[in-house]
Amino acid sequence: MPNIKPISDLRNYSEVLRDVAVGSPVFLTKNGRGKYAIVDITDYEKQEATLHLLQELAKGRIAGEQQGWLSLHEVEQNLGLTK
Repeated sequence: MPNIKPISDLRNYSEVLRDVAVGSPVFLTKNGRGKYAIVDITDYEKQEATLHLLQELAKGRIAGEQQGWLSLHEVEQNLGLTK
């Protein structure tokens, strides 16, 4: 179940931060609407790595569509797996 708190709870920020854990962010609301999320640094780093990977995969897809795809044999040659 999501941990949702009003932003006014930040007056006692140490208590709010105590509730933040890996896989368990705290969501802060302002005027009854979601405004901020406090996440554990491990989760943040995983999200950033995932976004970076997805961006690189998108670049590869675009390059493949524009410049043509490599065959399995060509990939193996580029990786030095075949002679």
